[in-house]
Amino acid sequence: MPSPQTVPVLQAALVDLLDLGLQAKQAHWNVQGRSFRSVHLELDEVVDSLKTWQDDVAERISAVGGSPDGRAATVAQSSQVEPLPSGNLKTADVVQQFSGRLTAAARRIEATFGDLEADLPSQDILIGIVAGLDKAAWFFRAQLG
Repeated sequence: MPSPQTVPVLQAALVDLLDLGLQAKQAHWNVQGRSFRSVHLELDEVVDSLKTWQDDVAERISAVGGSPDGRAATVAQSSQVEPLPSGNLKTADVVQQFSGRLTAAARRIEATFGDLEADLPSQDILIGIVAGLDKAAWFFRAQLG
């Protein structure tokens, strides 16, 4: 049975996942430099994973009686993801930035697991997302040498 904390926890995860997806696509369009192609393609892989996770979280919010809010204004107001610089981005910077952003999002979500002890299905969804975020962060981190 979902607790009163379930929807706010899931909503916080949703806005961070949406912001990460938007930032990854922005970086995909603006990345330049050595290893361009591999970073460009890796960002699209991350975007694909994020879209799946966004949908999983939003549908869980609906399933437990909430109303997911993915509006741009809500994401801009609520996301805890560090903003991405505008303009062209060097591949090394993108690798560093996404390693950090994905890891930070995973730790924020992981910190909410205790709030979902009464709602194991929601907790399970977020556990899977954290594993995916950690893996994606590791893929970026491995490029840092």
